Amino acid sequence: QVQLVESGGGLVQAGESLRLSCAAPGRTFSSYAMAWFRQAPGKEREFVRAIADGSTYGGDSVKGRFTISRDNAKNTVYLQMNSLKPEDTAVYYCAATSTRGNYYYPSIYEYWGQGTQVTVSS
Repeated sequence: QVQLVESGGGLVQAGESLRLSCAAPGRTFSSYAMAWFRQAPGKEREFVRAIADGSTYGGDSVKGRFTISRDNAKNTVYLQMNSLKPEDTAVYYCAATSTRGNYYYPSIYEYWGQGTQVTVSS
């Protein structure tokens, strides 16, 4: 069973920053495209950022504020979130896929983490 483990969520005030981590213990994910999604209560899962083959892809709602990166030596992907807003409040999920392209669609991802809560107060 492949497992992705997210960490780094929490409660912050608007304007502050957080860095989320997604680790794949005992598994090499360097060849996988990795992504972050988020889901707020009552809303559909939303694509945030993806990274694959040295390129990154992002949603317009977080453009200029969120950055995705990866450290293949540590089998870890990061999401740096700056200038957080209350509307960023959601459960954030890490996902991995061996597929290339269409990174916006949750259905292409083969592996998911359990999610980490991010809450931004105004």
